Amino acid sequence: MTKQRTLGRASSHRRAMLRNLVTDLLNNGRITTTHTRAKEVQKVAERMITLGKRGDLHARRQALSYIYSEDVVTKVFGELAEKYADRNGGYTRIIKVGPRRGDGAELSIIELV
Repeated sequence: MTKQRTLGRASSHRRAMLRNLVTDLLNNGRITTTHTRAKEVQKVAERMITLGKRGDLHARRQALSYIYSEDVVTKVFGELAEKYADRNGGYTRIIKVGPRRGDGAELSIIELV
């Protein structure tokens, strides 16, 4: 059983933060964040792309319940679903950048492959 990271946040704040990060990743294709956040975002983003590949109404409603923007959901179910149609998982990559200036947190770039 996998344990979800708390990321030092209350559950509602953590859920909202992850929803924002996933929405931004799927919209822009690449974001820079801390390494632990990137690993949590990767799980959810890959799940959303898999829903897009399924393409039915129930999957679209599930994605709309998590992703904030309807435009991003349309992009996931159209453009990204076609792009990853032949691929079985592994839609994102995490690249370590180095420590953040100020607090020394390990930064990473998470991007769509």
